[in-house]
Amino acid sequence: MCRLVSVYHDQASKFVRIVTRELRTSLLPEDLIPLVQDVVETHPGLTFLKEATEFHSRYVHTVIARIFYCVNRSWSGKISPAELRRSNLLSAIGVLEHEEDINQVTAYFSYEHFYVIYCKFWELDRDHDLFIDKMDLTRHNDHALSTRMIERIFSGAVTRGVKSANGVQQPEDKMSYTEFVWFLLSEEDKNHPTAVEYWFRCMDLDGDGYLSMYELEYFYEEQLHRMEAIGIETLPFEDCLCQMLDMIHPGIPGKISLSDLKKCKMTSIFFDTFFNLEKYLDHEQRDPFASARDHDADGHELSDWDRFAAEEYELLVAEESGNEQNDQLLYDSATEDAYSPNLDVLIGESVDTVSQVEQVSAVGYLDDVSSPSKRAKNSHYDSCDSDDYADSDN
Repeated sequence: MCRLVSVYHDQASKFVRIVTRELRTSLLPEDLIPLVQDVVETHPGLTFLKEATEFHSRYVHTVIARIFYCVNRSWSGKISPAELRRSNLLSAIGVLEHEEDINQVTAYFSYEHFYVIYCKFWELDRDHDLFIDKMDLTRHNDHALSTRMIERIFSGAVTRGVKSANGVQQPEDKMSYTEFVWFLLSEEDKNHPTAVEYWFRCMDLDGDGYLSMYELEYFYEEQLHRMEAIGIETLPFEDCLCQMLDMIHPGIPGKISLSDLKKCKMTSIFFDTFFNLEKYLDHEQRDPFASARDHDADGHELSDWDRFAAEEYELLVAEESGNEQNDQLLYDSATEDAYSPNLDVLIGESVDTVSQVEQVSAVGYLDDVSSPSKRAKNSHYDSCDSDDYADSDN
């Protein structure tokens, strides 16, 4: 320990050397697994998760993906001590020591944020093969993304093929769970620095470091066709281009650089205009500065991601509560029909009705153990479940 203190002078360098057991000078994703697993097993805000062991690796991989999304600004897949110093990761870990509500640690560790991300992935991955493909992603947010952008996402501009622990190569044209975490964070908070880089990489078709007028027209063309198909009045590309250039104020006339976009406070409007029809139409109908007035209990301005996660979590909880009430009503109604002495039915019909009651109960049970929103509550039922979305990233 004395050697460690004498050689590594600040918290960031000490953290890297301890977590990597002095094997490396930078952090890899697998280096953080024991740390996050310890949070799962010891934090009072995650006590309910202890028994649901099949959820442990999913939560762990979500947290690690979020850490690399925010901290690894070089996109290298390795977190350097310098990147760690510039981030809030160590302070967030420090907050865990005294904050008992894990959901108050919205940076990286919030269970509610994990819940939202995992449910979104579950909805798209209908065949549960641990990956999603282009067709799966097309269904995201009710087909909001353009097909041209989806093609770019899967082109390798923002994804990299990885091998699992047993050396199996990730299937081509597939997105892993970790890659989906990056996608969703970028999709719901386009003002985040990593999100700006994410979508810039997708739109920069020729990789020259600038968005040309041709590239902007390429993506806007599909938006025009989609609006025309549903009978919405369209804005010609030339007029749209004037609006975007006035908003971005590029340093070099006729093309937009990454630094131009990072200086702009309304990058979400810029990106949505070219590849997300639903959000583009939403921007057209509301005050673009309205969201900037939202703050948390401590007076801090909420990010677009924090706002989305909070709203989506409430919707998921309400949906789950509604489903439980409907299941109970169906069960009560069927039971009353089956056993009411006022019903003049044959014995055979009564038996059929009782059988229907049992089927309703079975359906409710199957819904419980297959739904990601309820499985943590029913972990004793599906302890034999071998599906693990984190396997796609090992």
